[in-house]
Amino acid sequence: MSHAIEFDTLSALRHGWRAPIAGERLARAKTSYAVRRVPLEVARSLEKDGRPQPGDLVLARVTELGQHQHLEDRSGRRAKLWLGDEIVVAYGNRYAPDQFEALVPDDLGCCNLVASGGIAARVLSRHGTVRDATTIEPVGLLTDEHGTRLNLIGFRLPPFARPVLQPHTIAVCGTSMNAGKTTACTGLIRGFARIGCEVGAAKITGTGSGRDCWAMRDAGAAWVLDFSDAGYATTFGLAVKEVQAIFTSLTGHLAAAGAQVHVLEIADGLLQSETAQLVTSELFSSAVDAVIFAADSSMGAKAGVEYLRDYGLPVLAVSGVVAMSPLASREVTAATGLPVLGIDELGTGRWCAGLLRPPARLATA
Repeated sequence: MSHAIEFDTLSALRHGWRAPIAGERLARAKTSYAVRRVPLEVARSLEKDGRPQPGDLVLARVTELGQHQHLEDRSGRRAKLWLGDEIVVAYGNRYAPDQFEALVPDDLGCCNLVASGGIAARVLSRHGTVRDATTIEPVGLLTDEHGTRLNLIGFRLPPFARPVLQPHTIAVCGTSMNAGKTTACTGLIRGFARIGCEVGAAKITGTGSGRDCWAMRDAGAAWVLDFSDAGYATTFGLAVKEVQAIFTSLTGHLAAAGAQVHVLEIADGLLQSETAQLVTSELFSSAVDAVIFAADSSMGAKAGVEYLRDYGLPVLAVSGVVAMSPLASREVTAATGLPVLGIDELGTGRWCAGLLRPPARLATA
C-alpha cells in the first residue's frame, strides 16, 4: 500500500494534481467564444496545480466583478456574469492600450478575465478610463482521459494537402485599436457582396472575441475565420513564424472554400510588435493586393500611410474614425493623396468593383 501511495504522489507531482470533473458540472458552466472549437465532452479531469500555457482551457470561478460583466458564449450570446459563476475560458496574453495589458501567469492562482470573449490572464496595466478587471479563481485546467491538457492548438483547422488559388486580397490595418478597422472591413465585405462576390473574411491577429467576426458575417461574408480557428486564444507574444502561419492557414482555408475575395483585418496599431512584423514581412507584401488604412486622426492617417508606403505596400484608401469628419478627411487627402472612404461609400460596391481581377497566385499551407 505504501508503494502505491508513493507512486501516486510522484505521478501527481510530475503531471499536476488532477481531480475528476463531472460532465454535468461543465454543462452548467458558461463556456466562452474563445474555446468554441473544443468539444468539452472530451474533458475528464481537472489539473489542480501547474504552470498554465497560452491556449490552455481552464474552469474558473468569478470572485469579483469588474470591467467585464458579460461573457461571449460559444453561440455569440452575451451571458451576464454573477459572483460564483463557473466559466470555461482560455489562457492568453492581451495587448489592448485602451483596456488591459496582461500576461498568462506562471501559476493557477487568482487572475483576471481580460476580454469578454473568454481570456484569462493577470493584468499588468490598464487604461485610466476602464474599471479594474473582473477577478477569477481557477478551479483547474481541463484535461482529457490521458491527463493531457486541453489546449486550443489541438483543435485547430487542419493543414492543406495541396496548393490553392489565392483570390484578390485586401488587408485593413490601423493606427490602434478602436480606429475603425472592423467597420472598414464590414464596408468592404458589404461592397463586394453587393456586386456578387463570394467574400472570405478573416481576423488574422488580436484577442479572442466573436463580435468582429459576427459583424463580418452580418455584412455578407460567406466564410469568416479568426486566429482562434488556427489554435490561438490571442496573438500577443507569438513568434513571427506563428503569426505568419496563422495568415497562411486562414487565407488558405478561405480560398479552398471558394472565396473570390479576401478581406483581412490586422488588429491593433502598426507599432504593435506582432502587427509590425507581419505587415513588413515578405509573406504579407506578396499575398496582399491592396491595403486600406483605418485611422482615428488626420495626423495618424498621414503617419500610417507613409509607414506602409516605406515598405512598398499598395495603400489605396484611408477609412476608419477619421472618415466621420469631413474636415479631417480633406486634411488626409491633402496630406496623402488618397481618398477617404466611410462605411457607406465602401458598402455601395462601386469602389470595390474597381479592385477586382482574376485570381493569380498559388499559396501553400
